[in-house]
Amino acid sequence: MSSPGDQDVYEAVLATVRAGRPAALATIVSTRGSTPRKAGSRMLVDPETGLVGTVGGGCGEAEVIEAAHEVIEDGVPRLVKVDLTEDLLGWSPAVCGGIMNIFVERVCPSGEHT
Repeated sequence: MSSPGDQDVYEAVLATVRAGRPAALATIVSTRGSTPRKAGSRMLVDPETGLVGTVGGGCGEAEVIEAAHEVIEDGVPRLVKVDLTEDLLGWSPAVCGGIMNIFVERVCPSGEHT
């Protein structure tokens, strides 16, 4: 499944590997209810160059970015559950009402394995 902007993510992954620096790739693997992005959407988190792509923005994306930095450090993939059904009276008015499961894995430079 391909989403708009996927080509940019693929190119960024390739550039990161060629540059020899680790990064993390986040992929939405499932959704339930209303979510800003659907399964197959991807985001690359590169500590040196920033983000390419999106998994939805807001605090949910911030959780994924935090997990991505942990994955880059320890090499252990994670499944991040982003719950967008939180209290409507909370600080963010952008509650969609759904849940996304996002797989975050380390992208290794050439020759490096985790």
